[in-house]
Amino acid sequence: MGENCIVGPFVEIQKGVKIGNNCKIESHTFICEGVTIGNNVFIGHGVIFVNDKHPVITKSDWKLETTIIEDGVSIGSNATILPVTLGRGCVIGAGAVVVKDVLQFSKVAGNPAKEIL
Repeated sequence: MGENCIVGPFVEIQKGVKIGNNCKIESHTFICEGVTIGNNVFIGHGVIFVNDKHPVITKSDWKLETTIIEDGVSIGSNATILPVTLGRGCVIGAGAVVVKDVLQFSKVAGNPAKEIL
């Protein structure tokens, strides 16, 4: 974990997660293996990261997929983030379900998340 990060209570961060500097992660968030978080990122309450798009029952069939959160991203409370790249400075609305990459400086919301103005 980087310098000057603030992590709220009841946050689970699994092994292999990389977190940059000056990040704030609110309570009840789950960050799974395969997630890389850049600098100056805000993650709201209850955000869930998922590390595979096609869950399977047996471990031998499981494939770790990665999520990249670039610098300056803001993720609203209760968002669900599948294995994607969130571009620099983008904003993810509260409750959004992100199933595809988000371009830098764009704003998305909804289920599935779509760009908003």
